[in-house]
Amino acid sequence: MSQPGNSPMNPRAALLLLGAIILLWGVNWPIMKVGLNGIGPFSFAASRMVLGGLTMFLAAALTGQLAWPHRQDWPVVISVGLIQIAAFIAMVTYALQFVPAGRSSILAYTTPLWVLPISMLLLKESVGKWKMAGFLLGLAGVLVMFNPTSFDWHDPNVVLGNSILMLAAMLWAILITQIRGHRWHGTPLSLAPWQFAVATLALLPVAFYLEGDQPIKWSTELWAVILYNGPIATGFCTWAIVTVTRALPALTTSLGTLGVPVTGVIASAIVLNEPITGSNLGGLLLIVGGLGVLAISERLNSTKTG
Repeated sequence: MSQPGNSPMNPRAALLLLGAIILLWGVNWPIMKVGLNGIGPFSFAASRMVLGGLTMFLAAALTGQLAWPHRQDWPVVISVGLIQIAAFIAMVTYALQFVPAGRSSILAYTTPLWVLPISMLLLKESVGKWKMAGFLLGLAGVLVMFNPTSFDWHDPNVVLGNSILMLAAMLWAILITQIRGHRWHGTPLSLAPWQFAVATLALLPVAFYLEGDQPIKWSTELWAVILYNGPIATGFCTWAIVTVTRALPALTTSLGTLGVPVTGVIASAIVLNEPITGSNLGGLLLIVGGLGVLAISERLNSTKTG
């Protein structure tokens, strides 16, 4: 992958693009919630894969990066397609049926938090005091969101939806840990279309089997939601985050994406009139703060070792 200094996009343009990603991904949480009024969660996720994948194939072709993946990249292409894309998006979309959009955006973005304990268990990585502080701060935020005074532990659908969101975030964290040492042969943009192809092949039969007999309530609103989610929130934003990652320091990108759940909470309050509860707000601040400390600590460690 090219270094930031070699990227064709200048830092100012990259910052604007990062801002667009934060906005587009953030507002998509209430948009997805609205879309579920007319389509099943797995059919919705599959439609994102189809349209998003087509967008990625087009982007790769236009930039001259459309190529068959190297054989050593295929295992990771498959794992990313199945776990990070298909499973994560399907699980999040399913959970949105039972969990408010703003809360869902917070829990889904706890993924970097779980990378730390998983790395300690699987890779036996040592943890500095600042990393541990960031993890404990984020974990405190999760506990705040699940405290018995504000969370209905007696509602099975609420428990199921929240549990699936947490599991989705942890699965993604496991994948990140497993592929951390992989030596990539293809660029992110050249591999993304094939990752989406794998995700599409995985989700289409699931959607057909589970929701094939459920009619889709087509409407102008649903078409707008699907067209937003496929080419824009999935396809364009995937290309954009790859571009931003090449153009900006990793710390800037990591801290910047923390704006997505913040935007998700605000957008859900505006679009869906979801209340911003004290537990959600407190949890959001603690989780974002903890992830920020982890990102800064990771950058400091890489600077020392580099």
